Amino acid sequence: MKTFHCTHCKSLVFFESFSCNHCNALLGYVPGMQEVCAFEGSDANGWSILPALPDASGKHFRRCANFAQEAVCNWMVPADDSNPLCESCRMTRIIPTLSKPDNRLYWYRLEQAKRRLLYTLTALHLPTQFAGTNGTGPLTFEFLEDISATEPVVTGHDNGRIVINIKEANDVERETTRSWAGEAYRTLLGHLRHESGHYYFQRLVEGSEDIAPFRALFGDERADYAEAMRRYYENGAPSSYQGFISAYATMHPLEDWAETWSHYLHMVDTLDTANWCGLTLLPSTHADPGLTDRTPVDIANFDSLMGRWQPLTYVMNSLNRSLGLPDAYPFSLSPTAVNKLRFVHRVINACGQYR
Repeated sequence: MKTFHCTHCKSLVFFESFSCNHCNALLGYVPGMQEVCAFEGSDANGWSILPALPDASGKHFRRCANFAQEAVCNWMVPADDSNPLCESCRMTRIIPTLSKPDNRLYWYRLEQAKRRLLYTLTALHLPTQFAGTNGTGPLTFEFLEDISATEPVVTGHDNGRIVINIKEANDVERETTRSWAGEAYRTLLGHLRHESGHYYFQRLVEGSEDIAPFRALFGDERADYAEAMRRYYENGAPSSYQGFISAYATMHPLEDWAETWSHYLHMVDTLDTANWCGLTLLPSTHADPGLTDRTPVDIANFDSLMGRWQPLTYVMNSLNRSLGLPDAYPFSLSPTAVNKLRFVHRVINACGQYR
């Protein structure tokens, strides 16, 4: 993700910021500009960017209803748009019951992660809806809670509909599940990226000329999913799964794809952040890998991305260990896993203008 600056005082701000800590200006994200801007005005009279920018001169905006009324969103809506919700919030069809303690916090965390997913999909020129149905609707989200102990909500994807159990936004619950499942990594953003992978498989790979090379790499997606799931949860992953991104990827070819897709989004977004922050690595020993390639990720080829990923993740893990924290990147990529990532890169290239 790019770095953002308050358009009023030029101070660094975050993608999620509601106000500038330096000049106190109201901040809002404008999807059409892919910028976090400072605003002046009011909800009654409308908001304009401060100072006026050439590509937004004379334009007025509203705060998303979930910004103005619920404080869970910082996206802006053009004043002439009749929808009270921003482009992100209108994709959420069901939210948690806000009368319950902590649900507003969980909803905020889920929307925050979803907006990061949408930013990356936009950066990669991946549409969230396609012409023609192909049995799959537009990408939508439902944030649900368990009805009872015997009727849990299952996080998953169904024809464009991504469902996330809101307990995943509870840090203790999520960490408990991560430890029980023996997972190296489990985050809200990871869930959303994974489930989006199922959506884009249906839209970009299934029934396309890529299905044969997909099966050669990942296996036959027509294999019985219910049986594969039963076998995985009864027996666990094989003792050696070097050809896979994660243990869960071994369950079924569709999960292998979704885990690889998610991993690719992690990689590209992290590299993009490092690039925008001006990060280079110049180790004192020439034998150690460095990072001087500053090719923007939207035009970089796959070898450029992978060449930067290894040294960056080594530094990320080393910094975390210096703080006494677990590795930020607890993965080791085999040549087979890298080839799967290369396939994802090629599919995304073929989808849009991303090169």
